[in-house]
Amino acid sequence: MSDLTLNPRRTAPLRALWTSQRVWLAAVALLASMALVDVTLAQESFLFAVAALWHTAPFLVLSILVAAYCGATGADRLVARAFTGSPLLMILLASIAGALSPFCSCGVIPLIAALLAMGVPLSAVMAFWLASPVMDPSMFVITAGVLGPEFAVAKTLAAAGIGMFGGLVVHLLSRGGAFERPLRDGVGDGGCGGARVRAPGPVVWRFWDDPGRRAKFGREALSTTLFLARWLFLAFLLESLMLALVPAERVTVLLGGDGVGPIVVATLVGVPAYLNGYAALPLVGGLIAQGMAPGAGLAFLVAGGVTSIPAAMAVWALARPPVFALYIGLSLTGAFTAGLLMQVWTML
Repeated sequence: MSDLTLNPRRTAPLRALWTSQRVWLAAVALLASMALVDVTLAQESFLFAVAALWHTAPFLVLSILVAAYCGATGADRLVARAFTGSPLLMILLASIAGALSPFCSCGVIPLIAALLAMGVPLSAVMAFWLASPVMDPSMFVITAGVLGPEFAVAKTLAAAGIGMFGGLVVHLLSRGGAFERPLRDGVGDGGCGGARVRAPGPVVWRFWDDPGRRAKFGREALSTTLFLARWLFLAFLLESLMLALVPAERVTVLLGGDGVGPIVVATLVGVPAYLNGYAALPLVGGLIAQGMAPGAGLAFLVAGGVTSIPAAMAVWALARPPVFALYIGLSLTGAFTAGLLMQVWTML
């Protein structure tokens, strides 16, 4: 019987390997499964994921460097202090900053992790978190060119509005003691996003003169990069699979028509939206030209921007399940409300 019993010492390395590399292993398993069915599909999915990572890389690099710099210099204490004061004012400012920031839904993750790990209230962070993926300066210009300036302004207001709404909801829930530990174990305190707030100390802006701080900068940047790379690669693989299995024509059928119904459908379809914000604009423009209500188009863009597969998986990897569930719930509610308000505005 002893020969059939698993030796804990032998299984420990396997458990450690699975714990540390389970996301990469899942990505490899997914690619292998696709290759068994269709080799071409597996190749295209792999290339899609690599290209998506490359496209997102500038935002990710900027976010990672900012987070690592704050940790190495001690400037994270200043960031935390900047988010102190009136919670309502912080929610307002975070919502506006999120709506105007150039970070995509994936690129903002390192900053979110750093802010939460430094002890910044979840209400202000959630406001920024929800608003940031919906709109950025380049998105505003492209949206205005494809759908018109009025639609671009409406999308910007929706981004700030959903941020303020989400921040207020979290603020009210947090007053009752909810979400005291929003981050998963291992995120922060030496993991992705840096360490929690420490006792006040000096900020060393020229951290490269200190060997210890240089080493910390390298550790912070490397751990955050690995954290994002494995989760986003798997997310983009899943996105490419949905793109192959769910053709855009089917989305056109689901979102066509007038009334409240298409807004509801657009909100729900936007949750697993496989199109990024830029690719979705021509589709929405074509649907509106064919008679789709603008409110449904706005609901689709807002819901898809906040809850796309890469964004949702990044949130799942970063935050505890209750925070993730709240994130999705606020996204749905905010997108549906934005669509309704847009529809009412167009009818006036």
